[in-house]
Amino acid sequence: MRGFILYRQMHIYFSGIGGTGLGPLALIANKAGYKVSGSDSKQSQYTDYLLKHGISLHIGQTKEQIAAEHTKNPIDWIVFSSAVLITNPNNPELLFAKANNIKITKRDACLNMILDEKKLKLIAIAGTHGKTTTTAMVVWLFKELGIPVSYSVGAKINFGPMGAYESSSEYFVYECDEFDRNFLSFKPYISIITIVDWDHHEIYTTRDAYKQAFIDFIHQSNHTYIFNRDAEYLKLYTTNSISLLPNEDAILKNIKLKGLQNRQNTRVALGAIAPITNKSVDELITIANRFPGSSRRFEPLAPNIYTDYAHTPEEIRATMEMAREISSDVIVAYEPLTDRRQHYMKDQYDDVFETTKKIYWLPSYLAREDPNQKILTPDELVSYLSEQTNAETAVLSDSLKEKLLAHAANGDLVVCMAGGGGSSLDEWARQELSAEAQ
Repeated sequence: MRGFILYRQMHIYFSGIGGTGLGPLALIANKAGYKVSGSDSKQSQYTDYLLKHGISLHIGQTKEQIAAEHTKNPIDWIVFSSAVLITNPNNPELLFAKANNIKITKRDACLNMILDEKKLKLIAIAGTHGKTTTTAMVVWLFKELGIPVSYSVGAKINFGPMGAYESSSEYFVYECDEFDRNFLSFKPYISIITIVDWDHHEIYTTRDAYKQAFIDFIHQSNHTYIFNRDAEYLKLYTTNSISLLPNEDAILKNIKLKGLQNRQNTRVALGAIAPITNKSVDELITIANRFPGSSRRFEPLAPNIYTDYAHTPEEIRATMEMAREISSDVIVAYEPLTDRRQHYMKDQYDDVFETTKKIYWLPSYLAREDPNQKILTPDELVSYLSEQTNAETAVLSDSLKEKLLAHAANGDLVVCMAGGGGSSLDEWARQELSAEAQ
């Protein structure tokens, strides 16, 4: 028919789709009207989650698999996770894309395209600790207020998908990760800064380099909300574009969430959200106090058994603080996240587990490792604790399962701390220790 123009959806293929950065973005792109498919190197709870939410993906990353996908529906754009090239510099999917003149970028370019096309104002949550929970909190506030919102959260939540696009939304809430300098690709309308420390040492080789990245990010934000303590750490001062919140804010006592860090991060979020929703902080606190939390952030699996993402000294301290608000008898199963990180933080373990009744220390979860670094053993890492008598090295096994279940049955509070993905302590705990598994 003359004058009729065929329209084909842009096909975006996500390589490493099972990650907490790409998975939500795939959901968003799909809802925003793009054709979405992807792959991951291994099955995980996240790939299962995406499949349940209608995302087409396959496990394995071979030339044959992506060629079949391209033949079925031509791929216009490949978005790849940072881990893809780190794991395999000659990734067959990226080599196929180059050979077939397919656009290749990381996730920031894809998200910026969606933000521009849909004319969304970015509310970015950045910081070393507490990003995921704070992002989920902001989404929760919007939803409870009945305000349409698009968003990306790096964990599963029980009040919506991990990533969502609403055509009527004005704002896009984003967990803006500093890994691989991702957050420097954005110019947020509002930035909310949670606790700033030092992490991702392979990217930021000095503490000052890490600080400077946050300073740069804040300077390219339209407006930033941050606690005084973090502003002092970064040597920032109040300006027309930076709002500082006092460290001993009186409003904190009205926030009833577990953990001082959670309460502080919530306070920063409330300061940012009140002006744009025209709601009082007191009204928002009432909603925040009903916040159900997010996956892997002090998430209950069974009576007296929790799983948490804590994997740095500051996060461990914060999680221990939450646990101690519930029980004085805390048992920890701890799986360090990556060996490369341990080489930088081993001296900081010191007294982080001092208040535990017992700690079971597992081998590190390996990912994106430096082949030139020696793998530190659990015994070596335990030696950096100031108090070692409550520490026992362990592996994922029936023996560990029996010990942890016995602790929980005796009334102890068991916390599994793990930052890894597939085949991690977290997945093992869900399979072996959850109420459904027992």
